[in-house]
Amino acid sequence: MALDIDKIIQMHFTADDYCREEVQKVQIYLHHTAGSPSAINTARYWQNDGSKVSTAFIIAGNVKSANEKDGDIIQCFSSKYWAYHLGLKSETFNSMKLPYKKLDSISIGIEICNWGQLTKCPDGSFVNYVNSKVPLNEITELEKPFKGFSFYHKYTDAQIAALKDLLIYLCNAFQINRVYNPDIFDISKRALAGENGIFTHNSVRKDKWDMYPCPRMIAMLSSLGA
Repeated sequence: MALDIDKIIQMHFTADDYCREEVQKVQIYLHHTAGSPSAINTARYWQNDGSKVSTAFIIAGNVKSANEKDGDIIQCFSSKYWAYHLGLKSETFNSMKLPYKKLDSISIGIEICNWGQLTKCPDGSFVNYVNSKVPLNEITELEKPFKGFSFYHKYTDAQIAALKDLLIYLCNAFQINRVYNPDIFDISKRALAGENGIFTHNSVRKDKWDMYPCPRMIAMLSSLGA
C-alpha cells in the first residue's frame, strides 16, 4: 500500500527546532525513542527543549489517545531539511580510519516510539530502563541477546507497516538505496563513510540499542529491495 501523505500528522516545528538548510539526502537512520508510545508528546518535548535535536518523522506506538493511534506518522519538519539526531563521536570515525563526516545533515531520521531493552523480574514481569512495567503481550524475546539484552519492547505491526510505506516513499523521493544489509545493527564503516542506504543508530554509535534486530522488522526491511 502506498503512503498516503495526507494522513501524516504535521507538528510544524519552527526554525529554532531544526536546521532550515536544504541538503541532498543519501541516508536514512532508524531510531527508537526509548520512551512512551505517543509520537505527539515526543515531538512536543523536542519543541520545548531548546535544542535542534529531533528527527523528521516519528511513528506512534499503541497509544491511547484521541489525537493519534498506533502506526500514525508524525512529521516535525520537511525531510529536505535536517536536525541533529545521531550524536556522532570523532573517536568512532577514527576507529574506522575515516575522516569525520557530518552525517546528520545528509540523512533523514525516523523514530519509532518504543521503550527498547527490557529486564525480566523474578516474578516474570518485565520492566523498562525507568523501572516501569511493560505488558507481557508487548515483549519480544530474541534468540540471541543483543548488546546484553534478550528481551525488548515489541515494535507493533502497525508501526512496521507504516515504516515500510514511509521508507519506500523516502527512498523513491531521494534515490536512497533500500537494499537491506545485516551490518546495520553494529558499527558500520559504510554508514560512517556516508554510503547511500538505510542504517540504524547502532551503525554509528556503540552505546545505542536502536533499532534492535527484531526478526519481524528485519523481514520488512529485507522485503524493500525485492
